[in-house]
This record gives sequence, structure tokens and C-alpha cells, in this order.
Amino acid sequence: MNSWLDNYAYRIPMTGWIFVAAVVMAVIVALGTISYQAIKAAKANPVKSLRAN
Repeated sequence: MNSWLDNYAYRIPMTGWIFVAAVVMAVIVALGTISYQAIKAAKANPVKSLRAN
């Protein structure tokens, strides 16, 4: 991959921490979204949901 990137005029070094940071951020966003939806579902009144259908 580095040899392919060497053909560009502007280069930055590809280090492992960039990929680790991207994975950590994706996991944080996913866990935040799942947690929000789970808490919202737990707080919801099931009677209102059943009457709406």
C-alpha cells in the first residue's frame, strides 16, 4: 500500500494508530446509538405502541 501511495505528490505516513482510532470511534458511535435506542425502547409505554397498530 505504501508503494501505491508513494505515487502521490502529497503524502502522509500510514501508521497503525490511525486505523485503531477509526475502529474505536466506530465502536463508540455504534454503542452510543444502540444504547440510546435500547433506553428509548425501555422507557416507552407498551400500551401506546399496541394501541397505535
